[in-house]
Amino acid sequence: MQIRSAVFVKGIVDPSTAFDDGIPHVALIGRSNVGKSTTVNVLTKQKQLAKTSATPGRTRQINLFLINNNFYLADLPGYGYARGSHDERDVIKELIGAYLFTPGYTHRRVIQIMDAVVGPTELDLEILHALEASGKSVIVALNKIDKVPKSRAKHHIDGIKKIIGDHDIVPYSAEHMIGIADLVDAIERT
Repeated sequence: MQIRSAVFVKGIVDPSTAFDDGIPHVALIGRSNVGKSTTVNVLTKQKQLAKTSATPGRTRQINLFLINNNFYLADLPGYGYARGSHDERDVIKELIGAYLFTPGYTHRRVIQIMDAVVGPTELDLEILHALEASGKSVIVALNKIDKVPKSRAKHHIDGIKKIIGDHDIVPYSAEHMIGIADLVDAIERT
């Protein structure tokens, strides 16, 4: 698949305003500052399509982008960042949960982005298990693979595979454009 068009459709701040018009969704989820918005920009080849920030926790809504008039790419807020009030964190957690786990949405895939260097955290695994329990088709995308020494990369990725189980794993680097074609191909597979 080649991404030929990408258009911002809307930002969702309230789960009840989300919509399912029959077009499938591909959701990007991950910890704050793991590179979700940067991944959107790299996949779509549009540097400013999704807003990026060096400050974790800036995305407070689900941003929907229509890709090739074929599916929505949903950039979700990051999970696990402690800044902000408990109420703010609860609102974001509720928004993510309602979007991912409310029956009725057609999620073609959920791409869970993890830091390739850090590997899966407890919170990453908690989210992964919830996605598995709800029957979601998950791709584990390991961003920042360029920061893992090449001599250790295979061993490192094999260790992550043992932890996360039987999921598509795509090592990539949004910053250095490594593995992007593999990630696009994984999105296309159902």
